Order: sequence, then C-alpha cells, then structure tokens
Amino acid sequence: MNEKKGKLYLCATPIGNLDDITLRVLDTLKEADLIAAEDTRHSIKLLNHFDIKTPMTSYHEYNKVEKAVYLVEQMKQGVMVALITDAGTPGISDPGEELVKQCYEAGVEVTSLPGPAACITALTLSGLGTRRFCFEAFLPSDKKEKQWILNELKNETRTIILYEAPHRLVKTLEELYEALGERRITVCRELTKRYETAFRTTFTQALSTYRNEDPKGECVIVVEGKSFDEIRMEQTKAFEELSIEDHMTRYESQGMDKKEAMRMVAKDRGISKREVYQYLLNREI
Repeated sequence: MNEKKGKLYLCATPIGNLDDITLRVLDTLKEADLIAAEDTRHSIKLLNHFDIKTPMTSYHEYNKVEKAVYLVEQMKQGVMVALITDAGTPGISDPGEELVKQCYEAGVEVTSLPGPAACITALTLSGLGTRRFCFEAFLPSDKKEKQWILNELKNETRTIILYEAPHRLVKTLEELYEALGERRITVCRELTKRYETAFRTTFTQALSTYRNEDPKGECVIVVEGKSFDEIRMEQTKAFEELSIEDHMTRYESQGMDKKEAMRMVAKDRGISKREVYQYLLNREI
C-alpha cells in the first residue's frame, strides 16, 4: 500500500461468512491508525477473528454528523481512518454517507475497497433481471414518505431491491403487494450464512408462507419491475377511454397540425391512421 495517511478508506466487511473479507481490507484494517465502526461491540468480534489490534471508535447514525467533523479533522492532520459498517459496504444504507460527504467538502481523499454488499448478492441470486435495477434500502417509517415512494415504484420498470428486518417482513410485503400488485419476487435471507435461502415466489405466495412461519435473519426483497408490455397496455386502455375527437384535440392543442395529430392518435390506440381518418370523416357526415 502506498499512500496511507490523511485518507478515508471505506472497507467492505462480510455480511455473514467471514471468509468473504478481502486481503486488501485486512491489510488496510491492520495498517490504519483508527477504525471507525458502526457498532464497536459487533466489530470487535471481526477484528479479534483476524487478530487486528487497531484502535476503534464508534461512528453510527446517532453521532454521524458531529463525529464526522472530528474524524475529518483527524484525517486533515494525517490520520489514516478505515470505516467499517456492521456488515457489507460502508455508505450503503448506513451513516458512512455523511462522513464521505464531509471528507469531500474538506478536501480529504477517499477511496473505497470493494467487497460484500447484500443488495448485489441478493440481486445476482434472485433469478430476476439484473441489467437494470434500483435500490430502495429500507422503506421509510414515516407514512406519507413511504406512500410517496410506493407510488413512485408502481411504474418502476427496473428490478427493485429492498431491505427489511424479519419482524417487519410480512407488513412490508403487504404494503408492496397493495401498491404494486402481483409480481414475481425473491426473498433472500441469511445471505452467505449456513442457512442462506433464496425464496423465488410471488407476493401472494410469500405472504401465505410468512404469515404461518416466522422468517429468520435479515431479509432482502428483490421485486421484478413492471413490464413494458403492461405499461403499453395501460396506456392504450387510458387512450381508449378518450373519444377520438378528444384525443385529437389533446395533440392539436399542443400545436400539432391535423395530419401529425392523426398519426399520434393512431399510434397511441394501436390502429391505422386511415381508421382515424375514416372515423373522423364519418363523424363529420
């Protein structure tokens, strides 16, 4: 390792299986001057397992702003800080985001050491589309904010990834089902651990299962996005509820001439331009 002073290292730690830690992260944790950990009581087990003696300090949701100020000042004085979360990659759905932001504002160099992330592990395990995806982490507890996000997700065409605690899994599945309708989903639990499961199912089947058995371990819910065919069908249905005259008026009011408006109406409704023309001609007669 070359430069190691006055810098923040984001160190990904195992989400379950300790063998998933990288050699680079182990070297960095050993060579750092200070490790900032989300929960020092939890992280000490990891450090003891790998015989790492580097001092730790707490950095969590409830002290993230003021503690970040302190850590940034330490790094400006040349201290090498390694940031770790309870599990996975710092900055992903945890307070590390604030420390990174303050580092950039203060001109402190930041680097990220790749490694485990539950969202990516679950996505690749899900059997659902992986080319395009969005990550929502935990749905907010505020009801209005949660409803706003659920409404936004209704027409999301990308695969959706969410985190949830086991005791809230059924409630969250119910809310997702009510907002999104029936979808294919995969519920991943105990990722990388001995009892890892990837339950490929649907909302209704998952609810039937988990209402009768308590899920164990932290959960990642992967939901298929809304298909383009379904969106096109909904749009066509909405257009069909308009009369052709009103449909024409919508486009003509946007400045289109009659010929272009007829072309757009025909495209929206899945019919030929001649059919539109004939309909309007018959109305005039």
